[in-house]
Amino acid sequence: MSEVLLDSIDKVVLNRIQSGFPVEKRPFKVLADELNLSENEVIDRVKKLKENGIIRRIGANFVPEKLGFVSTLCAAYVPDDKIEFFASFVNKYSGITHNYLRDNKFNIWFTFIAESEKKIEQELENISKYTDVDNILNLPAIKLFKIRAHFKL
Repeated sequence: MSEVLLDSIDKVVLNRIQSGFPVEKRPFKVLADELNLSENEVIDRVKKLKENGIIRRIGANFVPEKLGFVSTLCAAYVPDDKIEFFASFVNKYSGITHNYLRDNKFNIWFTFIAESEKKIEQELENISKYTDVDNILNLPAIKLFKIRAHFKL
């Protein structure tokens, strides 16, 4: 993967949109006014950053428990020849927030959010049955230690 060069304005835009994205009718206008840029320039830069893979998504982060949901971290031991199939199947579930490969016996890790622990257990059973991967750990948090991930560019 080649490195994308960011200019100073890209960095200012990225620093600003990481946290506290405006919940407004015209959020890019609000950002533009704050950054002394035009609304179109902010929109164009964000589009370019997304196209270049710098920005994966812009969206809200919710605390599942405050909305009546539960979440868990899962780790699966997936044979190499099933990794693509398994990952693509897991990604079909709307409650999966992300899914990634690790260099470990338990090589596929993903987070799962659902209405109840029972629903997560049922869906993990379905995933296991359909993919023929029977070694999936369900690792719910006992205590959450939340950090703020904000990267100064």
